[in-house]
Amino acid sequence: MVKKSKYMLSTLSSQQTSHHFAALSCIVAAILWGLLWYPIRVLEGMGVPGLWSTLIIFCTAMLILFPGCFRARGELLEHKLDYILIGLFAGWTNLGFILAMLEGEVVRVLLLFYLSPIWSILLAILILRERITRLSFFALILAMTGAVLMLWDANLFFNKSISLADIYAITSGMAFACTNIVIRKMGKTPVLLKMGASWLGVIAVTGCVILLQHVPMPELTFNSGTLALLMGFPFMFIMTWTAQYGVTNLPIQRSSVIFLLEVVAGAVSAALLTSEIVSHFEYIGGVFIIFAGLISVFKEKT
Repeated sequence: MVKKSKYMLSTLSSQQTSHHFAALSCIVAAILWGLLWYPIRVLEGMGVPGLWSTLIIFCTAMLILFPGCFRARGELLEHKLDYILIGLFAGWTNLGFILAMLEGEVVRVLLLFYLSPIWSILLAILILRERITRLSFFALILAMTGAVLMLWDANLFFNKSISLADIYAITSGMAFACTNIVIRKMGKTPVLLKMGASWLGVIAVTGCVILLQHVPMPELTFNSGTLALLMGFPFMFIMTWTAQYGVTNLPIQRSSVIFLLEVVAGAVSAALLTSEIVSHFEYIGGVFIIFAGLISVFKEKT
């Protein structure tokens, strides 16, 4: 009985540690993705269009991951439909988000993209049969309220018609929700394989768009080439691994709320690096989102 109790305590402690590390991974991923818009715009300013910078970044990342994926090709073939779905959804998530950030206003894109927690939780309830707790529902409402406080501007929405950037943001947010559902559904399959499927999806979707739009290849300089390569590895590797590890090991209702921290990172960085100004309401909204994330991280498992 004593040994059994010790084993149960050890297992519980291990699970709690795993959940805390998964939550930390989501936080790191959210912050990094919230800052992604800046180097992408820098690359565009250097003469590298968004489509080509996306292709170069993900090809670089895939080169690093390819040997491991090749060795595990048996696992890929065993769950090929799931990996194909990850590739398609993640392909548009990444490409659509990057194009939206290049063509639209940072705060508007973030708000429209981060309707994704709503899609994620609805899909989790319908497909994964996850039961949303009162505390998780409260955290979601708190986080969404914070997002609205941070990014709401009547002039931003009512004085403009729906643009192509808006469509990119909304549809990439939906694709992000679908990606998370498939990743969560697959459970403990290797995260590196999920990353590989995601990146191959981005490469395939981006390559098709480049061919269809006949976008000419840019002339890379030493600076632009170096930045694009560094964005592929190590940064894209870290951003994708932390996101997928977190989604794999946390319920969707928790990871979706934590990912709203990307709104904070994006809005604050936009205020510091552009002419956008952070108001008192935006600061309050950021506090709401951080508090919602903390609730999601430290709440007891139900």
